[in-house]
Amino acid sequence: MKAVNVFYNREGIGDTLIISMQDISLDNRIFERKGDAARVFDSESNETAGYNIFNVSSHIEIAETGTVTLTEELVAQINTILEKNGFIEKVQADFSPKFVVGYVKSKEKHPNADKLNICQVDIGEETVQIVCGAPNVDAGQKVVVAKIGAVMPSGLVIKPAELRGVPSSGMICSARELELPDAPQEKGILVLEESSETGKPFVF
Repeated sequence: MKAVNVFYNREGIGDTLIISMQDISLDNRIFERKGDAARVFDSESNETAGYNIFNVSSHIEIAETGTVTLTEELVAQINTILEKNGFIEKVQADFSPKFVVGYVKSKEKHPNADKLNICQVDIGEETVQIVCGAPNVDAGQKVVVAKIGAVMPSGLVIKPAELRGVPSSGMICSARELELPDAPQEKGILVLEESSETGKPFVF
């Protein structure tokens, strides 16, 4: 199931709800508009990148600005709007927590970058590989992991990446990146208490 992120900023871009499902090449990106909805998709693969819903306040009330909290009710409302405007495809969302406690099982030096490490991180339901540049990351730590699809407080969306040729799925977070109160300014990830339970949501 694709990670779905929803954004709304009436003052910044107008009364438009932006539904982002996946990245596609700008060269292949085309739009199909029907009424108050537009599908964004890849001209070659026909894969949907997302939808824009225009005049959204005439359909539903959006109280948030920026990243909109995804709920089953909101997804149902989005699908109703899309259907009314002639789109058959349904938006499906992953409601699992996007910030979780991870356990760094192993750390090894990146073969092509002196300041990067390749970490295998247990996040509960699976172990993911994350390339991390923090100087204090080490095996045996409990850390905060932003999973694929997480939206950082800065607005950055976490996506699959490849750093110097090595795949990375997620991000090990610092207190500053999480915008925690009194976060230290020096570079380094947030290391949690050993009692923190791997895979549990991290609330901040």
